[in-house]
Amino acid sequence: MNGILFVGEHTRTYDVRWHSHEHWELVYCTGGEGAFQFENGAVISYREGEVVAIPPNELHANNSREGFTNIHLTIQDPTFPFKGSFLVGDDGERHLRVAFSQAKYYFSSDVKKRELVLAALGELISSYLTVYHSNREFSGPVDQIRTSIIQNYADPGYALDGAIREMPFNYDYLRKLFKKEMGVTPLEYMIRLRMKKAETMLAAMWNNEYSIAEVAEQCGFDDALYFSRVFKKNFGCSPSQFAKQRSRSGRD
Repeated sequence: MNGILFVGEHTRTYDVRWHSHEHWELVYCTGGEGAFQFENGAVISYREGEVVAIPPNELHANNSREGFTNIHLTIQDPTFPFKGSFLVGDDGERHLRVAFSQAKYYFSSDVKKRELVLAALGELISSYLTVYHSNREFSGPVDQIRTSIIQNYADPGYALDGAIREMPFNYDYLRKLFKKEMGVTPLEYMIRLRMKKAETMLAAMWNNEYSIAEVAEQCGFDDALYFSRVFKKNFGCSPSQFAKQRSRSGRD
């Protein structure tokens, strides 16, 4: 059906709390970068010019250290050959950006029979996403490592090096191949996921929901002191300082 049901826009935003939608949600990042967290522990990091597609009733949150802007829409029964959440990048001509902007305009306009245009735009956006996603493939070994990290990064007992060395390829070759396709090493990718989850959990500490030690453990660290050092390296402050800053902003 590909019918666009709602179109909204976020100006500079840092946190969107846990929620879900009855229909597919498509989020085009128009500025900044951030990460979606999902109930199953998965994380999808995104930046300007990328779209995150989220299936119906998938509980998720959206957060960013620097802030993000986006155009988001819900769409009924899109013709996706995919079941789970996925990320795609726009092309060089920014065709997806134009389509999302047009959807925003027509959804807010009083043009007669605007639903016909919205239906056509829904079909166009769904087709773009299907084509772009199908063309964004990783090699088998890289996809295997990436999947292993996504499924296990929050487990303190997960041994990334061990998982890679068990594969029937040279360790250094796999590490270089992963960096070539992903832009970061396997360890850097895992740390990025852990830090995104830590950021989300610490942002919720304004209501005293977690302790620093609990955050560390749930983000895959069995040593709270090591977790604090890694966090400070990435965010420029300790986890407790970060939580206090978010606590003040949450009360404002």
